[in-house]
This record gives sequence, C-alpha cells and structure tokens, in this order.
Amino acid sequence: MPEIHFEDLTPGSTFDLGSTVVDRDEMVAFAERFDPQPFHVDPEAGKRSVFGELAASGWFTAGLWMRAYVDNLLRGSSALGSPGGDDIAWPAPVFAGDELRATIEVLDARVSRSRPEMGLITLRGTMHRVSDGVLVYRSRFTGMFGLREPATDQPAAREP
Repeated sequence: MPEIHFEDLTPGSTFDLGSTVVDRDEMVAFAERFDPQPFHVDPEAGKRSVFGELAASGWFTAGLWMRAYVDNLLRGSSALGSPGGDDIAWPAPVFAGDELRATIEVLDARVSRSRPEMGLITLRGTMHRVSDGVLVYRSRFTGMFGLREPATDQPAAREP
C-alpha cells in the first residue's frame, strides 16, 4: 500500500531525497554510451576544457537525481507517472567523488478535472554539491499521484 498520496504533497513541502557520491566508472560509462563529448570521457580533454577536469554529463546528473527521487519518494507513493516538465538545468559541473544531496519541493497541487482520482503536482527537483552547497541540478515538472480519497466535487471521468 502506498504511504504517500496526492493529499500528502502540499505546496511548500520539501522532501530530502538523500545523498549519493559520484562514481567515476559509472560517470564515464554513462558518457561513453549516451553523451560521448570529450570532456565527459577523456581525462586529458577534461583538463583542457572549461571544467578543468573530467566532468559528468548533465544527463548523468539528472539520472542520479531521478534515482534518489524513486528510492526516497516515488517507490512508497501512489505515483502514476509524469507528462513532463518545462525546465531542466545543470548550472555547475559535477565531478567524480562529489557527494550530491537531492531534494524535491512541491510548488503547486490540484486535482485533475478530467480524472478526479488523480492529482497533478508541480515539483521542483534540485541537487547540490555537499562540500560547497553549489546547485548542480534543477528541474521543474508535473507529477501525477493517486488520491487517498477521490474528490467528490469533481465530475465523473469520461469513459475512453
């Protein structure tokens, strides 16, 4: 049974999603497969880059955040997926050995008009480097969550 439902995700709530340490081998393996830019896969190219050393792909950083979100919130919730978002950024580089702390903040919440058994939550995900507090990842997206108690003041959902 899910422990977290739409009703538990109120605007202004923030959830700590824990921390992770960036593993160099995972970081490079991801880049070799999905984002093989030289400064992500070649230590010498990383040294010559604006980063000054081998840097993680932003998509890898997003994946680290997503894993923390699944493990520390979604897995115990009534999550129904996500239709997407309107913002993603990695404003500072991430390096092997960095410890990153992930959080999620509820920005807005409303019951779906067409599916009253579901709530739509606007969320902001962030990840900061623990050593200096620098923001390394930011996203804004919509999460869909089941209601603990379906809304009674909404019209019934239309049949497909």
